[in-house]
Amino acid sequence: MATALTLTACSLLVGATLVVRSATLRARLMLATLVVSPLVLAVHVADAAQLTALRERPALAGAAIVVAIAAVGLLTVLFTRHAATFPIAVVLTLPFRIPISVGDSTANLLLGLYLVVAAGALAWLLPRLRSGASEDGSPPAALEWVIAVVLVLYSLQSAYGLGSASALENVVFFYVPFALLFVLIARSQWSERLAGRTLAVLVGLALLLSAIGYVEFATRHIFLNPKVIASNQFSDYFRVNSVFFDPNIFGRFLVIVIVLLVAWICWQKRSRSVLLGALAIAALFGGLLITLSQSSFIALLAGLAVIAALRWSVRWTVVVLIAALLIGTAAYGIRSGAFDGGRSADRVTSGRAALISGGAQLFVDRPAQGWGSGSFARQYRRANDVSFERAASASHTIPVTVAAEQGTIGLLAYLAFLVLAFVRVGRGARGAPWPEMQVGVAAAFTAIVVHSFIYAAFLEDPLTWVLLGVATALAGARSADATEADDG
Repeated sequence: MATALTLTACSLLVGATLVVRSATLRARLMLATLVVSPLVLAVHVADAAQLTALRERPALAGAAIVVAIAAVGLLTVLFTRHAATFPIAVVLTLPFRIPISVGDSTANLLLGLYLVVAAGALAWLLPRLRSGASEDGSPPAALEWVIAVVLVLYSLQSAYGLGSASALENVVFFYVPFALLFVLIARSQWSERLAGRTLAVLVGLALLLSAIGYVEFATRHIFLNPKVIASNQFSDYFRVNSVFFDPNIFGRFLVIVIVLLVAWICWQKRSRSVLLGALAIAALFGGLLITLSQSSFIALLAGLAVIAALRWSVRWTVVVLIAALLIGTAAYGIRSGAFDGGRSADRVTSGRAALISGGAQLFVDRPAQGWGSGSFARQYRRANDVSFERAASASHTIPVTVAAEQGTIGLLAYLAFLVLAFVRVGRGARGAPWPEMQVGVAAAFTAIVVHSFIYAAFLEDPLTWVLLGVATALAGARSADATEADDG
């Protein structure tokens, strides 16, 4: 119960930050969130094995704190003087995770991104606390209210069930800092020039990470994740994950960059730009291939379909997409032996069929309120009498995980979030001032959603929040332009 109250307090703070109209009040709430959430995080990870050296050496711990504060201070000055550097700093820190073992689970913390978000928040809120500024940026709409409800509801539902520790990690490690990130990105002043620079940095970073993946593939040596290392040793295939902890998350990252780059190419008129973009896509697609992430390939198809529909024809895109899905399903079924009875559905889907069916049964057993936020792994283990290693932290299908953990209440909130999010990213995409940016964001968000249907991690991925933030900023810019046109 104490954990649920703590999480609810954090979620209420960040939820209020999302929906209040006064910039000054938002700044105060943001500052309170920056104080409370890191304290909760620090207490939770205090016993982590990776922090043993800091616990045993107080001087070293103090020096680490001083360095972190200094880094936030320097970044705050940078973002205050040059606001356009904030989105670029976000992009540069997106992929880098540090695994922290807490209890019987491992959380991959984006410490670099946390520092950037903290500095960005301070750079945004300090001037508004001093001046008492009125609202700036787009006023909160239905999506912001639903996000706040989703966060508070998730925290409240951690009060029952077996997943309070997992729920705490999701809220404090991911939902709260990423919700702040959404607010900051949504209130950034985007221009065609800034969008181009951000995309260039993102593509350059993705090419570098792909190069690391190529090195892993050539040397047959994985840098992170013992599970992937063990899997490669006992399989006739080899998967790479670059600096990511999971090949599927690395694949998702590459998919997002490829989709954004394809959207950019579709509106380019210079042959040189198209050629350079095509070469970058080829290199990134090679990196995607050696992840062997089936979910990422499907997500890429979905993202490209959105681009084709918005750039050319919805009708022909649907026809081609259906044909591709039928051919792909048939080819995979034949290759995997699913059609000849040689392999079970669970083996064909690498164990995901059992997780999905088990999650569905958990929902049927408690359809109203579910088993509690973060409880899927433990409840699945108890219901099916399997080891903790086989009981994944999620069903690999986000709607099933939400249904099992939060019941109909949480599922309805999740569906409302999806509907409003798609409205936000898709509205006016074709007629946007920079259609390549708006269409790219809509396609990339679609790819993330599709990937989360097949794998896991939706709100736990900062890319979800960044894309929603950019779509919100673009929507605000269009509204401002329309108001100025009416006044003129």
